[in-house]
Amino acid sequence: MKAAILGYLVLANLVSFALFGMDKSRARAGRRRIPERTLLASALLSGSVGAWLGMSTFRHKTAKRSFQMQMVVVTALDLLILIGVVLLMR
Repeated sequence: MKAAILGYLVLANLVSFALFGMDKSRARAGRRRIPERTLLASALLSGSVGAWLGMSTFRHKTAKRSFQMQMVVVTALDLLILIGVVLLMR
């Protein structure tokens, strides 16, 4: 069970990281973007570490304060969910 949860967390963070990279690439190419709602949802589904790393690595969404504030809220919610899962597993 713990291995499955760890696997999920790794996958969720890799997906979030990749989504931020893809969106930055699409922005540079002038192509259709990944909606902010999707980026935030990927972070909420336990991919917040990958999202923050993606923002930093790709320098993406770092100047948009409203998005950063939403990311702070999503990260807090993600952390609460993770704490709840850990407590339920005891």
